[in-house]
Amino acid sequence: MKKLHLFLLSLLVMVGLMAGCGSDDNQQNANNNAADQNNTEQTEDNGNDEEEAAFPFTIEDASGEEVTVEAEPERIVSLIPSNTEIAFALGLDEEIVGVSDHDNYPEAVAEKEKVGGMELNIEAILALDPDLVLAEVGNPEEAVKQLRDSGITVLVMPTGENFEEVYENIKTIGQATGQAEEANKIVINMQEELDTLKEKAEQIEEEDRKSVFIETSPSPEIYTGGKGTFYSELLDVINADNAAGEEEGWVMLDQEAIIALNPDVIITTYGDYVEEPIAEVKGRDGWDDVTAVQNDAIYDVNTDLVSRPGPRLVEGAKILGESIYPDVFKD
Repeated sequence: MKKLHLFLLSLLVMVGLMAGCGSDDNQQNANNNAADQNNTEQTEDNGNDEEEAAFPFTIEDASGEEVTVEAEPERIVSLIPSNTEIAFALGLDEEIVGVSDHDNYPEAVAEKEKVGGMELNIEAILALDPDLVLAEVGNPEEAVKQLRDSGITVLVMPTGENFEEVYENIKTIGQATGQAEEANKIVINMQEELDTLKEKAEQIEEEDRKSVFIETSPSPEIYTGGKGTFYSELLDVINADNAAGEEEGWVMLDQEAIIALNPDVIITTYGDYVEEPIAEVKGRDGWDDVTAVQNDAIYDVNTDLVSRPGPRLVEGAKILGESIYPDVFKD
């Protein structure tokens, strides 16, 4: 079963000039005037060379290595869907030359060279001659080492486990690719959209708050996310309770335990590979008395929207809101 798989953010250092002091009033005035002129020239230079000043960019990545991106990358390979979505959101369509076999968004990934999935095709990556590879801690360490030994700059990102960590990942990739300003815009937009959803959720009275069980796989091995997963955080945004909120991380629960939780709503996330997932839930033996089953409150949503740590997580929160509280969140 797939689990959700960050970060130390470096700040850009800007240089300022300081004026010296003279031994008498005349000398002090002269020095102050010179300092003012130098500061003005320095400010103008910084404004003209802002992009150049962003590189080289150095950071200790999630693998513990100090990584330096010498110049704005022109050829990028992404080894995991979340990084790919972030890179495309940053407007790096032309720079991205290779993606993983699991990438499915945006549609433009279909036109990119595929470089493997759980097992990476090192030769294919090297043939693309990238000047930056965006990896993640879930990628094989040996493959990352091979790429680095071949002289390729590899930036290993941590797995975002919550919104704040996703924001940091977006900003880091933005800095590493020369798109820091665009990265900040994406983060601000996500935060504003979440705030809008939270404002809508304030309409929900405490007695109307619903418990929700989100399934990442069908029976007999039913997995869900508890504390520390996006499921809990997304449900918090829309004033809903995670029925499995007492569990830690990603867990498999037996059917008796889920029935005992008696959720008001059941969300499935596997409609892409299970035909009629809602009917599958309704047809389970012993589930007739579960409130969600009795009220036909079972909905299937796109798993990528609620579990992939990237810019579309806000869309996932909205989809959950529209499913669970349609009167509140549907436009």
